[in-house]
Formats: sequence, structure tokens, C-alpha cells
Amino acid sequence: MFRTHTCGDLRLSNNGQQTTLSGWVQRTRKMGGMTFVDIRDRYGITQLVFNQDVNAGLWEQANKLGREYVIQVTGTVAERSNKNANMSTGEVEILVSELQVLNESKTPPFTIEENTDGGDDIRMKYRYLDLRRTNVRENLELRHRITFETRRYLDQMGFLEVETPILIGSTPEGARDFVVPSRMNPGEFYALPQSPQLFKQLLMVSGFDRYFQIAKCFRDEDLRADRQPEFTQIDCEMSFVEQEDVLNLFEGMMKHLFKFVKDIDFAEDFPRMTWHEAMRIYGSDKPDIRFGMEFVEIKEEVSGHDFVVFDSVPYVAGICATGCAGYTRKQLDELTDFVKKPQIGAKGLVYIRCELDGTFKSSVDKFYSNDDLKTIAAKMNAQPGDLILILAGAKVKTQKALCELRLEMGAKLGLRDKNVFKPLWVIDFPLFEWDEETQRYYATHHPFTSPNLDDVPLLDTDPGQVRATAYDMVINGVELGGGSIRIHESELQNRMFELLGFTPEKAQAQFGFLMSAFQYGAPPHGGLAFGLDRLVSLFAGLDTIRDCMAFPKNNSGRDVMIDAPSKIDQSQLDELNLVIDLK
Repeated sequence: MFRTHTCGDLRLSNNGQQTTLSGWVQRTRKMGGMTFVDIRDRYGITQLVFNQDVNAGLWEQANKLGREYVIQVTGTVAERSNKNANMSTGEVEILVSELQVLNESKTPPFTIEENTDGGDDIRMKYRYLDLRRTNVRENLELRHRITFETRRYLDQMGFLEVETPILIGSTPEGARDFVVPSRMNPGEFYALPQSPQLFKQLLMVSGFDRYFQIAKCFRDEDLRADRQPEFTQIDCEMSFVEQEDVLNLFEGMMKHLFKFVKDIDFAEDFPRMTWHEAMRIYGSDKPDIRFGMEFVEIKEEVSGHDFVVFDSVPYVAGICATGCAGYTRKQLDELTDFVKKPQIGAKGLVYIRCELDGTFKSSVDKFYSNDDLKTIAAKMNAQPGDLILILAGAKVKTQKALCELRLEMGAKLGLRDKNVFKPLWVIDFPLFEWDEETQRYYATHHPFTSPNLDDVPLLDTDPGQVRATAYDMVINGVELGGGSIRIHESELQNRMFELLGFTPEKAQAQFGFLMSAFQYGAPPHGGLAFGLDRLVSLFAGLDTIRDCMAFPKNNSGRDVMIDAPSKIDQSQLDELNLVIDLK
């Protein structure tokens, strides 16, 4: 055997034992006639001791070791005189009697340390080295534990894990598909699944009343911190359930994972908030409720004072930052620059400082008296020492900008603690979204989401007001999972396709197999999918899901380690009957 123990095993209880370890050289320290080498594997680090007086040849061999050499050592476990409380093996060391170099290593392009000197690009190029770092490895170990425990929990709840196809037909509604040419069917293409949606519904028709899958999904969309072109879902579906059944079961799963991973007990039910309420109070369908600073609409209070910015727009609202009246003009200018960024889109920012003496200082003093500002402050429930920040404009756009400002202030004030978790359910989403450019409705989630049965009559008269039987689980401003009760009746599904602009022929071409299945006794069903990558990131306190993936893509969707995507040979193009035309 190459080892009798791992580099994280040995303790004082092993004192005096013979052991063999194998691993990588973390670092070497030379102190006169003594050389100390730290050997590392997945399980930990152990200190090795080479003594010139005991074995000069072995000592000289140790002095030639470079970083990341792969070595095997045999020696005796001994108690350390200078113990290291920061290492699990810090009370012992190995007095080495044999050393074998299993493989030499080039000097790595960055240090294999928790606080490495390597930037993102270089670490992604040499990801196989980056994965040796303890903090990166621990993210993948956490991912394993969460995945394993999720499977165990769902198995206990009667779910069956069923794999669904990766090569499927394209469904252009929603995000862009990744497509795969078919050699055996010239001119035709598979698509990679954005989710297993259609197949899990077919499994419900097939009688598999509780299905789950740790499913790979693919979406060709612009990337950001919580998006990758390929990602993993904990995908679940259930038959003979209503919304309440789904929420209760998966709230239980989330509570179980919090206890298992973080030893946090949630005794109370997760709060619930309608989509309209979330947008009104937070300007987001995934609100961060770790802190307050809720929106207050003040259009009525600010109108009629000859301030055209407020008088000429339909929506004026603000937030109150507690204890921030001392913000300097420079800090306020920085906030103004923040909201005017193109990706946020506000035209400006109005502030009101609530001074400790009961007076007010504002950027709109010339339009509003002290009594006027006092009225606004009262509506905002602002106290002396607080800072009111106000945005105005078109409602939806302004709500989104004010949401970003609220999150920015929450971060500045230290209110977004990664060790505090505030979950909630967002429910009653709109069934449809209206697109001005194409002058048509699109499904807010997907075409198979059931309308709230109370709102079905509105499908003919006012589709924009129809609520979906849909729900999202949100924690700390991150949408961790979402789902819905599905349409299981052919007539209602056909009506949905019609409202979304599908001709009967188009609906039949894209979803004919599902519509046909519904004619053979489809049960009422619904489900939910959690983003596994986002879930691991939340528990690990990461800023991006890339850090909990073994081999992620960069922000351009490239794998810089294997240089993908890449061009293919002309012979492959010919075999697939493809011609590349770059315009």
C-alpha cells in the first residue's frame, strides 16, 4: 500500500506507531540540521521531520524536494514540542526513516494556499491545481454532503430517482437552447435540456407519483455570479398534490438541510409573501429580508411643490437608512453615481437628512420647507439621525433601481451577514408577462404552469391579472428554488398555448407528445426544482456559484482549462452536413 494513514488521521493516540503517508509537498522549512516538510492530501496536512544527525543522506534528499512533489514517507509518529493548534494533526509529527519521490512537479503558477496569489483567470486555467486548495476542496465536499443528504431525505419521503434524456427536442420558449446536430438525421438538431420539465410531467402520467433527479441543465444565457451555462438542479415532481403539499414537504427538506449542514433549527414556518407584496415593499421577487429598509411610496406627499422631477412621474418612493444622517456629501455623491450606472438606470437621487436637532437637510430644500420635509419623514417613519433616499420615475424601472440601492445600503451597513439566514416563500406570481416589443404575452415561468383556479375566468377578459399557482423559495435575496402546480387537463393546456400565441400546428409540433399523454388520464401534479449550485454557495458563504463547481466556465462561457468551445475539423462539419457562415 502507498499509505497506512491519510495526512489528516494521526493524533497523539498514535504516538510511537510506524506509519506510511503519501501526498503532495505543501512547503519545506530548513532550520540548520533539521528540515521540516508539510505533506498534504485531501484529508489534511502532517509535519515531517528530517534530521541531518540521524540520516544525512535522507536529510539531503528532503532538501531537494520542491513544492507539489508527490512523495511517500515512512516513519514514527512523535509528539511535537511546538504544537500547532490550527492543524488537526498539530500535536504530532513524523520522524521520517524512508522517503520516496513518486513524481516530481514543475513549480506551480500560484501558491496552493487558502489565500493564494493566483487571480481568477490563472486559477481557472490550472483548475486541477486550484482544486488542491483546502477551501476549494471543502466546497466540493460540502456539495457532496448536501447532495447525498438530499437523496437520503427524498428516498425516505418515497421519491424515486429517475434519469431523463440529455438529448431532447428544442423548445424555444424561455432561454436560448444549446443545440446538437444529428449525424444520423441530416439537417436536424437535438437540444440540451433547460430542465427535465416535460419528462417529469410524463413520469407523473406514467404513475411515478414521486420523482426526483439531480439533473444537469443547460441554458445559453448571459452569465453572472449565480449563473453558468450548465448547472445542476434538485428536480422534483409529485402527483395528487396541491400547492400546500409541495410547500410543506420541501420546506421540511430545507429545514432538514439547515440542521444537517449548519446545525440551525427553524422552529417556525417560513413566512410567505405574494409577488405583488414583494415588488411593492422590496422591488424584487427575491427579496433579502435580513434587514428592513422597506420601500415607502410618497408620491402624494411630494407632489404639488413645483419640483418637476417628482410631479412629472407616476412613481416616487424611498428607503430610510437608520443612523446615516452623518453621510458626507462625498458619500451621497457616490450613492448618486451608483444609482446612475447604466445597469441600474436611475436619473438621480434625492436625499433628506434627519438631523439630531429635529431639522432637515435635503438636496431639494428650495422646493420643500422644513415642515414639508417633516411630513415626508413622518410617512417614512424616519427618526432623528436617519437618512432618507428617494428615487422617482416609471414604476417598474424605479422599483428595480431602488431595490439595488437598498441592497447597496444593506451591504454598506453590514446588514447582509452571510451567517444569518432568512428564508421565505414568494407566491402568487403573475401567470403571464406582457412584452411591449412583440405585443404578446409570455409565460412568467413556463407554459405548463396552472393558473389559480379562482382566476381562470380572467383568462378570457384580463390575462395580465391571472395569478399562477407558482412559488419560489428565497433565502437572503437568492432564489434557491421554484416550481408550480402544473396544468393536467388538455382543454386548459390548449387554452394556455393559444394565449401564448401558439397555433394548433405549432403547439402540436413542439408539445404534441405531452398533449397526447394528457388524454390518457393525467393526474393532478406539481413540483419544484432547487438550484444545487446556489444552495451550496449559500451554505458555504460564497459570492459566486463557480466556486462550488469542479470545472466551471468563465464569464464568457469558456472553459479556459480545456479551451472550450473550440473549432472542429472540416471533416466533422462535412459529416454533420454543416457549413459555418460567420457574418
